[in-house]
Order: sequence, then structure tokens, then C-alpha cells
Amino acid sequence: MKTKRTMNASIPNQTRQSVYERDGYRCALCDDTRGLQIHHIIKRSCGGNDTPCNLITLCWRCHAEAHGTLIPERHPFVPQTPEQKWAAWRSLIDDYEQMCVEYVSDYYAERGEEWWPYK
Repeated sequence: MKTKRTMNASIPNQTRQSVYERDGYRCALCDDTRGLQIHHIIKRSCGGNDTPCNLITLCWRCHAEAHGTLIPERHPFVPQTPEQKWAAWRSLIDDYEQMCVEYVSDYYAERGEEWWPYK
């Protein structure tokens, strides 16, 4: 039987639904229930996969910031120089990666499972 896939990142609908359910149909980082999207914690290009261990529910704002986009309403300081822009971009990506890893690894640790996104 062929698995039905969506247009977005080719994540099977069943997997997508289980991640939304696991995360309580809200952003795992800010608890917003609007504009939910699925984010790969470890990029597929870096060996991450489409299993729930490597996926997290984020609102569109957190998802954009996880990819390095500054949301003006959350960050009133606008970097001016190329160095400031690079530092802000790198900091956003690093901070969100850390928060996502902590959320999912804590979730599995509470269930006595080891979090390993490369399964």
C-alpha cells in the first residue's frame, strides 16, 4: 500500500498527524496554536529523516526563526552591519536548534526512551 504524502517536505500525513498530536496541536516552543508547521530538527541534508524523533511542531514565527529569519515584532533591534547580521542569523539558528533538541529529547527521556533522530 502506497503511503499518502503531502507537498510539504514529503512527510507522510500519518507521521505529520502523530507529531501534531504528540505536541498537543500547538507550537512546542511558544504554545501558539495558529500557523502550525512541521520542522526537521536535523536537516535532511545533514542525515535527518522524516520520523517523529526528528520532527517538531512549530508555529510559522518560530519556524521562520529556526531557519534564521528575524521577525521584527520579536526582535526590535535590526542588525546594521554584515557582521551583526551574520551574528544575529547564526544566533537564531543555534538557539532554536538547542530549544528543539531539548524539547524532543526531554519528551522521549520522560518515556524512558533515548532520543536519536538518525533512526
